[in-house]
Amino acid sequence: MMNFPSHFAQRLPAIAMLAAVMAISGCQKDAETTSATDTQSTNTEVTNSQASTAPVATGTAASTDQQVKSSSLTILALGDSLTEGLGVDKDDNYPAQLEDRLQEMGYANAKVINSGLSGETSTGLVNRLDWVSQTKPDITILTIGANDAIRGIDVATIEANIRTAVKHLQDNGSVVILGGMSIYDNLGSEYVAAFSDIYPRIAKDMNLTLIPFFLDGVGGDRELNQADAIHPTKEGYEIIVNNNILPILEPKLNELEELKTADTDNTAATAQDNTTKNKTNETL
Repeated sequence: MMNFPSHFAQRLPAIAMLAAVMAISGCQKDAETTSATDTQSTNTEVTNSQASTAPVATGTAASTDQQVKSSSLTILALGDSLTEGLGVDKDDNYPAQLEDRLQEMGYANAKVINSGLSGETSTGLVNRLDWVSQTKPDITILTIGANDAIRGIDVATIEANIRTAVKHLQDNGSVVILGGMSIYDNLGSEYVAAFSDIYPRIAKDMNLTLIPFFLDGVGGDRELNQADAIHPTKEGYEIIVNNNILPILEPKLNELEELKTADTDNTAATAQDNTTKNKTNETL
């Protein structure tokens, strides 16, 4: 047994207490350091998680938008010689130019079907509705009636035919955009006014989007029409597409995109639910 000097022995309790306090203090410091390190690590993980999640959400939205724009889009251009493009090259009529513009806008698989027929009247158009509906258009741009007016056909007959055409197209799932028309005053002011009034009335009654005057900015301009002063040139059609059609068409395309995006999201959600159910069943 070791012998300590008496004065050292007297101090042993105090030394022991001091050592204990130092030991406790050291443990607390280690705990605080560890806690701070853990907190910092947790915060870093949360920050990294948030940072990695945000781009994924943005990327998913962008991917969905890309999918929608790359999906098929069919537009039916339905009408008479103004639609067909009488007198201009096949790549210069409005359906061809519209298709080019849509593809430039990112609608890679947009297709504009030219179903214009020279000399077509509203009655003739009604007779071929079953055939043109086979194209299953998402949107139809309907421009008809000018040849009826030239022939002096009764306004009530023209209106009835256009209404029949619109209903048939809508019943087949197509969104209809109606191209408004006006005619020269040589047919009499009363007939001219009655004819022009057909289009806004039909648009209102049947909840259609209306191009107020299809030839706006082009009709009557010698520089933008061919020698007959009726049919637009390539440059005339370019104005019709950019100034008259696209401002009316784009909102409809946006609505269509929203519907297709919703369908895509619903399909993805359903697929995810099915996957989860299958995994649960396998586990059980």
